Amino acid sequence: MTQLIKRDILQLVRHAPLLQFQRFRGKINIQRPRKPHYDRALVVAVTQPQYPKPNKAITCFEKRYTNAQIQNPYNEIIAREVRNWFDHSSMVAIFHLNSMKAEDFFDVRVQLHKQGMHLKSYGQKIINKAIEGSRYEAILPLFDSKHCIVFAPHQKVGLLLRTTRKVPQMVLLAGIVDNTLLNRNDFVAYAQLPGIQASQAELVNTLNVSAHSVVQNLETHQNNFVNILEHYAKFNENKK
Repeated sequence: MTQLIKRDILQLVRHAPLLQFQRFRGKINIQRPRKPHYDRALVVAVTQPQYPKPNKAITCFEKRYTNAQIQNPYNEIIAREVRNWFDHSSMVAIFHLNSMKAEDFFDVRVQLHKQGMHLKSYGQKIINKAIEGSRYEAILPLFDSKHCIVFAPHQKVGLLLRTTRKVPQMVLLAGIVDNTLLNRNDFVAYAQLPGIQASQAELVNTLNVSAHSVVQNLETHQNNFVNILEHYAKFNENKK
């Protein structure tokens, strides 16, 4: 009996089918899934739940802020600070600022600070508040693009140009020296002028030359008359 059972088991093992699982489709694209069958899509659309929409409040579409509420008092403080810089600076230089790294901009600020100059950058709204209605109103069009300003209590035009020459991202537009607005060419020409001491020495020399020339012109006739008398006296002595 046991032999018959073993024989039946061996026959079943020999004739048992081999199961192999295989997928006949590629990877599933989660971002762009394949469109479902029409019937399935129809069932999904019909069975999709619909929730009631809440009532929209009218105040959501109204303007919440007025112009008086938008005004920031901090901007007024910064505008007064900018106006103070313009009023108490003997030299002001306005630059157009191209794309520049923050580290490079910080290095330039440090170099100018060591030389007694201050590099500042403000927004256009703050500049308009600070300058509008003042004697500096003519320079407002210079701040339409990205800019930076250099303030100095003393005139250091030549030193400023030598320092910014190494920074091509800063393009000089105009400047104010002793309450006089100068364009770029005039600002560069001002830097080539001699110092105040050299100008004073040149003025003193010119005045001395003029005074000496006046004295010489006044004594010309007297000297000529004396020379003529000397020649006449010598001529008479030779005759004797």
